[in-house]
Amino acid sequence: MNVFDWVNSVLDSPKTVVIPIMTHPGIEAIGKTIIEAVNDGETQFQAIKAIQEKYSPDAATMIMDLTVEAEAFGSKIHLSEKEIPSVVGRIVCDQDFVRQLRIPSLDCARVPQYLMAARLAAENIKDKPVFAGCTGPFSLAGRLFGLTEIMTSMFIEPEIIKQLLEKCSMFLTSYVKEMKKLGTNGILMAEPAAGLLSGEMCDEFSSVYVKEIVDAVQDDDFIFILHNCGNTGQVTQSMVSTGAGGLHFRNKVNLSEALKETPDNILVFGNLDPVGIFKSGAPENVFYETIELLKQMVSHRNFIISSGCDIPPGTPAENIEAFFQAVKSFNLRN
Repeated sequence: MNVFDWVNSVLDSPKTVVIPIMTHPGIEAIGKTIIEAVNDGETQFQAIKAIQEKYSPDAATMIMDLTVEAEAFGSKIHLSEKEIPSVVGRIVCDQDFVRQLRIPSLDCARVPQYLMAARLAAENIKDKPVFAGCTGPFSLAGRLFGLTEIMTSMFIEPEIIKQLLEKCSMFLTSYVKEMKKLGTNGILMAEPAAGLLSGEMCDEFSSVYVKEIVDAVQDDDFIFILHNCGNTGQVTQSMVSTGAGGLHFRNKVNLSEALKETPDNILVFGNLDPVGIFKSGAPENVFYETIELLKQMVSHRNFIISSGCDIPPGTPAENIEAFFQAVKSFNLRN
């Protein structure tokens, strides 16, 4: 697939394209637990497949797990049947630790299972793009160094943090290249920790490293989509500077303002609240909020409606159905 032909078809389409980030509803649909899905590539693929068969979004996305890469570096991970994985503690605390930190191979920890899920999705889903997923360099570094500690050390000893970021970026580049080699059509990189930074600090400690990865992988056959659920608007320009072909925004961002800062050939995804609307709202509320967002964005040809982040475990199926029904209804009327 020439993915930028697909991008142009999105830009030219009178209908709004719909691509929520969701795998957890698929995990539940096949009767599996989170711990089973994040440890087994076949199970994760079956969850992705279940989403495609039940809802038929306009692209397939993989689970958003921000612990896979940290575990490959040696971090301890807490796994649960009902909660998303989390990193326990830090493994890097000073320059000596950074210097000794080895860049892992792609056969470490759970990385092979995520590569398997990507391969199976690419081999079996042929009628639409398949977007793999990964963590961003600053978010990965924050998990290795400790988020509180990295926010302090950026000012006190920035060169140490930059050395760590270089190692994170080298690993992520190899990981994304492998996802591309396996046949996926793009990557959705989650860089939430960078949303805690100012625009200037985001440029220095996140976007410059993201741009290196973008430049290494993005071409006619592979699109880079940058997601930042920590952004409240202050780092949108920094996100644009990476050259990513798509930007994915959280629900706290004013999409109208974000679109003003984004060139109209870059896809803009977002941004219904995954918890407040999808998980906790009533179906009629989900339908209403979806229609309202579609109305606001109707004049923006580069807009793709999505959840503001990964739709969480325990989200009612009737709420997801209300979301897709609202998009279908809106598209039929417009």
